[in-house]
Amino acid sequence: MDRLNLDDFSDLIERPDAGVRRDAEERRERLAVPAGALGRLDELGDWLSAAQGAVPVRPVEHPKVVLFAADHGVASLGVSARPAGSAHELVRAVLDGESPVAVLARRLGAPVRIVDAGLDCDPELLPGEVVRHRVRRGSGRIDVEDALTADEAEAALRLGMAVADEEADAGTDLVVLGDLSVGGTTVAATLIAALCGTDASVVTGRGGRPVDDLAWMRKCAAVRDALRRARPVLGDQLELLATVGGADLAALTGFLLQCAVRRTPVILDGVVSAAAGLVAQRAAFRSPDWWLAGQASGEPAQAKALDRMALNPLLDHGVTVGEGTGALLALPLVQAAAALAAELPVRTVEETG
Repeated sequence: MDRLNLDDFSDLIERPDAGVRRDAEERRERLAVPAGALGRLDELGDWLSAAQGAVPVRPVEHPKVVLFAADHGVASLGVSARPAGSAHELVRAVLDGESPVAVLARRLGAPVRIVDAGLDCDPELLPGEVVRHRVRRGSGRIDVEDALTADEAEAALRLGMAVADEEADAGTDLVVLGDLSVGGTTVAATLIAALCGTDASVVTGRGGRPVDDLAWMRKCAAVRDALRRARPVLGDQLELLATVGGADLAALTGFLLQCAVRRTPVILDGVVSAAAGLVAQRAAFRSPDWWLAGQASGEPAQAKALDRMALNPLLDHGVTVGEGTGALLALPLVQAAAALAAELPVRTVEETG
């Protein structure tokens, strides 16, 4: 198999159809509701039309929540409120229908798919369809060692690409993307700080389950040390993910890039998916045109990444639980925008005159 070259995605990814977007905007101006009266819903409807290549926009009928799961070795430093190696408990809560994202997904009729990219647990603890794609068990401690080997990083990227193809082939018309990880926000902060050229203290937040001041200082130190290892490999996205990423971050990056190739729109959740998006943007600058930012999570690194990708969060409700929850809350907003754009009556020529 040929070595994966992420730069190839730049030629494979096109922007959503600008001509279709203009047609959607012209149609919107002829709706019975005055232009601008629906606020950001107008913009969402136009974006979705361009992504679909259809006017009027089609309803979002087959959304899917996709969550990539992994444990990060850096969690052993006490940078997370959860014990290192416990991400499988988050997975189990989703599978048992006891987590916020599971509750909302049931209510909204959105199936949930969990992909184990690098959990640090016995495979027997979880269903085979979850663990069968695992790239490796856990990851290296990024402050002192590589997270993955080069081969593992490529395998994780290809895993994400394969999942994106499977979802596109299955008819998924919108993906709600999130992660189930322990230590993931530390890794995400490192990637974002490296790609944005900022210091550890600027990007380090307190995580989905907030840590105390001592843990935050440990987290800052871990990001600072990992940044020293990240900066020399900034020119190679694959090497960067191997050095200071993880199997879930690499899989998320591959997933986002291939979704853009397949013209599948995606709603990003929190800082981990934003970090993967930033790596993907470095590989293919047009790829963020296929994504929406579901929510502002309060993580400073997420705000930094979204600003770099020119993505404006749809919601800001102070939701920090992660697991795709904030992005899933934005799904009804996108569906509402599609319904309004498609179903509101168009004024006749006499009325427009």
